[in-house]
Amino acid sequence: MPPTRRRFLQAATMTGAGLGVFGLCAALGKEPNDPLDGFDEFARTAITDWKVPGLSIAVVKDGKVALARGYGVCRIGENTAVDERNVFRIASCTKSFTATCLGMLVDDGKLKWDDPVTKHLPAFQLYDPYVTREVTIRDLLCHRTGLEGGGLLASRGYDRAEILRWMRFLKPIASSLNAREPISVAAG
Repeated sequence: MPPTRRRFLQAATMTGAGLGVFGLCAALGKEPNDPLDGFDEFARTAITDWKVPGLSIAVVKDGKVALARGYGVCRIGENTAVDERNVFRIASCTKSFTATCLGMLVDDGKLKWDDPVTKHLPAFQLYDPYVTREVTIRDLLCHRTGLEGGGLLASRGYDRAEILRWMRFLKPIASSLNAREPISVAAG
């Protein structure tokens, strides 16, 4: 039986992380006994090489935090140090994280791509009752809701629950559920 997407993604992630750790250890001339040995030096070098003021990172293994640290400063020209609690915007990278997590849930049989969103989020509501009733998880990922600009709510400080509540007030700029074709560009 061919491996599922989930197993493939896990294997690819673990392989990439493993190669990175072994490459880091080799570059530092150390044996990979402790995979996080040398990580602080690696992070500081990355900040310099990538010309960023700082970064925060968490490494989770078997459901437990193995490392949580911050490096550098929050803003160029300021002295406020980054810690493990700093949150940085990563723009559209969250789209691939979301799709990957949903794909894992599909592989686990917990949802289907064509499930109505309201099956899993009963409070979900859009401006148009028909779209609310018919929109699927696949439609959300393909930007087939006719919405634009909803991603800006997070940048204005709204939390997830408030964003979900405000979705019902966003007027669509187009309608495409019948055609099932992408019609909007999503911001952030």
